[in-house]
Amino acid sequence: ERAVRMVLEHQGDHDSQWKVIASIAAKFGCSGETLRSWVRKEERNRGLRPGTSTQEQDRLKELERENRELRQVNEILRKASAYF
Repeated sequence: ERAVRMVLEHQGDHDSQWKVIASIAAKFGCSGETLRSWVRKEERNRGLRPGTSTQEQDRLKELERENRELRQVNEILRKASAYF
């Protein structure tokens, strides 16, 4: 979180966002690509970049799980009604 916050705060200090990311990633001991993905995720969560936020992704996963369970229940009920 701190590294991402630093990238977002210091974007104006360099020519490109990648230079900021590379500089901060080296200080934190992670790869630039890893930090870049964290920054992109935070930008989506804040609405600064198009895409699905983490909260929306979690909600979609929950709805997909619920949908799967309901399909299973419906299939069981269909088979049970055919049996009787």
